[in-house]
Amino acid sequence: MNTRNSDISLGNRKAIGIRDIAKRAEVSTATVSRFLNNPASVGVALRHKIDKVIEETGYIPHASARALSSRRNQTIGAIVPTVDNAMFAQGIQALQSFLASKDYLLLLATNEYDLETELRQARNLVARGIDALILRGDRHHPTLHRLLAANSIPFINVGVYEPAKPYPSVGVDNREAGRELTRYITGLGHKHIAVVAAHQRNNDRAQARLDGILSVLAENGCSPPDEWVLHVDYNLSDAGDAARMLLQGPDRPTAIICGNDVIAYGVMMAAIRLGASVPQDLSVVGFDDLEWSRHLQPSLTTIHMPTNEIWTRAGRYLVEVLAGHAPVLHQQVQFHLVVRESTAPPR
Repeated sequence: MNTRNSDISLGNRKAIGIRDIAKRAEVSTATVSRFLNNPASVGVALRHKIDKVIEETGYIPHASARALSSRRNQTIGAIVPTVDNAMFAQGIQALQSFLASKDYLLLLATNEYDLETELRQARNLVARGIDALILRGDRHHPTLHRLLAANSIPFINVGVYEPAKPYPSVGVDNREAGRELTRYITGLGHKHIAVVAAHQRNNDRAQARLDGILSVLAENGCSPPDEWVLHVDYNLSDAGDAARMLLQGPDRPTAIICGNDVIAYGVMMAAIRLGASVPQDLSVVGFDDLEWSRHLQPSLTTIHMPTNEIWTRAGRYLVEVLAGHAPVLHQQVQFHLVVRESTAPPR
């Protein structure tokens, strides 16, 4: 195998290089390079001409060469707690679609709600040359911000709206979402209300929702006893166990507010198996408005979170920053209450 001027021979076949593209398009290599790094810097006619040659030849720019010339890898990283979560999967898909439309690659890592793991994953992504990073929530290892600043890596916190913080954020006001859902339940006349929340460890979104829920219950004089505020993992089994604890005691709630839709599914199924009628005997509500929530029998009352919009906005923010623009630092996205069949006034 012989190499010459970055063109690599494979048997009798030589890989297409930037010089070949320039020759066939009858332009300079500098023009082709500008086109590859920033298509808008080349006139429309030349863009069409070069793009046609690239399509005909099947040429793929070498990522390392482009990174050296532009100091960019066209790669954005994202760290999420887990992919075993319908909301994260939906958001990542929306982000991936947006970034692909901007010719960016997405690198994904998970941290299982562990800040040390998140820091290690961030170091791995930075070492692999990401241009920017998306983080879930605003609770991170104190070293993480220094790492990103030292390497000039822009980032954004997704899923939260924190205008008082110095770090960019895009999401909903989770505390207010908890308050709105609880105002609806108390407005129906419920006073005996339990809460099955998601675990709070390193999860500022879940904690903000719970804070909002408990504040409205306190305002209405119906704060639940400690044994009526349970924390579970994001799965049907644990949610069902929590429901059985609440519904098999001598004093039973007439409504259960759940930290997300999956927990609400588990609570509803367990309640029905115990012989309770939803919503006649027990009202159940959730958060997120997953696809299944409208198809359940009964369908679930929940808070709709605009997941696709949140993740797309996060991607757009970073693409704009990398392009040298100054987008709005904190972006609030609106949630709304969706009333369905799982709620009714208490008997």
